[in-house]
Amino acid sequence: MQQIDLNGKTILVTGSAGFIGSNLVKRLMKDVKDATIIGIDNMNDYYDVALKDFRLKEIESLNAQSPTIRYHFIKGDIADKATIDGLFEQYKPQVVVNLAAQAGVRYSITNPDAYIQSNLIGFYNILEACRNWPVEHLVYASSSSVYGSNKKVPYSTDDKVDNPVSLYAATKKSNELMAHAYSKLYNIPSTGLRFFTVYGPAGRPDMAYFGFTNKLVKGDTIQIFNFGNCMRDFTFVDDIVEGVVRIMQGAPEKKQGEDGLPLPPYAVYNIGNNNPENLLNFVDILQQELIRAKVLPEDYDFDAHKQLVPMQPGDVPTTYADTSALERDFGFKPSTSLRDGLRAFAEWYAGFYK
Repeated sequence: MQQIDLNGKTILVTGSAGFIGSNLVKRLMKDVKDATIIGIDNMNDYYDVALKDFRLKEIESLNAQSPTIRYHFIKGDIADKATIDGLFEQYKPQVVVNLAAQAGVRYSITNPDAYIQSNLIGFYNILEACRNWPVEHLVYASSSSVYGSNKKVPYSTDDKVDNPVSLYAATKKSNELMAHAYSKLYNIPSTGLRFFTVYGPAGRPDMAYFGFTNKLVKGDTIQIFNFGNCMRDFTFVDDIVEGVVRIMQGAPEKKQGEDGLPLPPYAVYNIGNNNPENLLNFVDILQQELIRAKVLPEDYDFDAHKQLVPMQPGDVPTTYADTSALERDFGFKPSTSLRDGLRAFAEWYAGFYK
């Protein structure tokens, strides 16, 4: 593994107004010295743009307090090749973290174009730019969705993942294949990260914990899929960011094969909690924490607002991360408990929507 010192580097974070991207930028601004951080986001309205504005304001506030960090935000789309080429030509980033993507499994059934544009064309533009302006390390978001309906658990990066059950999953698997080809052809060190159900304060409203909360506050009924028989490996956003920062600093090593050609400096890791929770237990903890944070009244009748329904197309019954490779190579395993994570979310929600 090639060690990379992030201090003094130019770092590009795509999707920097997104949930993971904004938290990563804030972490880098706190911990990295004398760096230039470039953020790009198209600020689309897939969900409430006010949340993206909130995240950007938090970054700007930190930026004002960080004299050694140079931070630049660009409103732009990674699917626009001229924008990406111009960005790389101007800033010449040495470390790239590609988190920009159209997210969501169910949305990919009704809006496939958005996934092709961002997840395939956008990622291709990033890869081409990394080829033309050589980078020390490309880190990019994959997803636990690539495991599809694999029966073997926990999911290992050694498992075969050739049977996606949604277009979203297919685009993420495609990203891994494209990165492998570019790593092999152009000796670009790249690492893919399969994230498992990321949650936390200022997260994505299309995720279950946030969507459930919005509906319960309005007095609407929440639908619990697969009649509550879903298991999810919920991963708190701070744990995800910790994993990303560690992996940014450890690029796959460039090596030559017996044929004299480069072996692809390529790796893929799971980042998950390695502890799947039953969806009904998750909802029970969420309701307790929403009451504790005074988001909901103490006498709220949850049973009257819960409906158990069948599985939705594109969804999977279980996600469960084998994180042994992450522990072996980077000495890290996510550990935030579901209660601690949902408590942080409920307290943020109470403050943000007050």
